[in-house]
Amino acid sequence: MASHQLPWKTVWITGAGKGIGRALAQALCERGATVYASSRTLDDLMALANDCFDLKGTVVPCPLDITDKDAVAALISRFGGDLAFPDLTVLNAGTHFPTPVLEASVDDVDAIMRVNYLGTVNCFLPLVQSFKAAGHQAQVAVVASVAGYRGLKTAAAYGASKAALINFCEAAKPELDEHNISLHLVNPGFVRTPLTDKNTFEMPHLVEPEDAARFMIEGLEAKLFEVSFPRAFVRQLKLMRLLPYRWFFPLIKKATQ
Repeated sequence: MASHQLPWKTVWITGAGKGIGRALAQALCERGATVYASSRTLDDLMALANDCFDLKGTVVPCPLDITDKDAVAALISRFGGDLAFPDLTVLNAGTHFPTPVLEASVDDVDAIMRVNYLGTVNCFLPLVQSFKAAGHQAQVAVVASVAGYRGLKTAAAYGASKAALINFCEAAKPELDEHNISLHLVNPGFVRTPLTDKNTFEMPHLVEPEDAARFMIEGLEAKLFEVSFPRAFVRQLKLMRLLPYRWFFPLIKKATQ
């Protein structure tokens, strides 16, 4: 990864204990950033801080369950106090498990939506409102997924949660632009993480978390609204998004048999 100076001194990352979030925290710390690392599991955060101990930057463990609105509000209230306002926030925390509609329960769908969509909103709204009140100009990135482009088999809940985030960001961007808060949407393809390790199907164009972190940093430094990767896979899925249903459904059926 390039070694030029980062545009951010402080970064807040949710879901930093594992996978993409962990790799991103480590990459930013290597380049001198102070990273407020959030995750539900303190042990994961302490392991991350220990692994980054000799790097240029610093990891500050900030344990957090993003579904707990009071806990989120308490952490955000510290920004501008004992914690500096983050120059970049990456709302990355999420979960995934298959939800075939003939077997899934309402509780299964609720569990995914509660973390992926509502948990992200729990962080997003008080954060940007605190930025507005303080006149703080910053970047905020929301991690969705290419799975939000179109409905995919066994991913009705996961895909819906990510589609909701995509729509939310598209709606929010013009409002935030008026206050110099730069909003970004990150749509990864398949990335090797503990969640995707559970998949039993072939994952095309699988990306390592370190590469995902590099793509994210490059895209956010360039201030792209949508940061999506890997490019070849994204192109295929964006083409599928344009297909009429009479072509889309037979193609998906063939691809998932």
